[in-house]
Amino acid sequence: MKFSDIADEQWDELKPYLDTCLLPVTGMTGIEQPHEARVALEQLRDVMDLIEIPFKGRIVTYPALHYISDGTDQNIVSRVCRSLKETGFRFVIVLSAKNQEGLTSPEADLIIYPDQDGAAPTASSVSKAVVAMWNRGES
Repeated sequence: MKFSDIADEQWDELKPYLDTCLLPVTGMTGIEQPHEARVALEQLRDVMDLIEIPFKGRIVTYPALHYISDGTDQNIVSRVCRSLKETGFRFVIVLSAKNQEGLTSPEADLIIYPDQDGAAPTASSVSKAVVAMWNRGES
């Protein structure tokens, strides 16, 4: 479910069921040509579908962090994850369609991105990782 699909008056009722937040990270640097930005967003959409579709009803997708570079800019991911948890989400999944090997966030419960060769994660591996994250959280 997208954040924009939830009306103010619905949130209190839905909050117990929507305990997981998906934070997409596009990973653009600002030097992309228009067609490269379009491709990056299309790839992100495709990877987001691996979580949004099978887990509809438990996950809320927040707006993407589009521009991020190595180093200190990545601290924004940690700050956003921490803030999302403070608002009541039990789990935060950071997801990117771009290899984000250097991306770390202790506040994220799961970080999903393509491998070094750019191969996107499979639906099966994403599903297993999300279920494992929820199972660890129930312990």
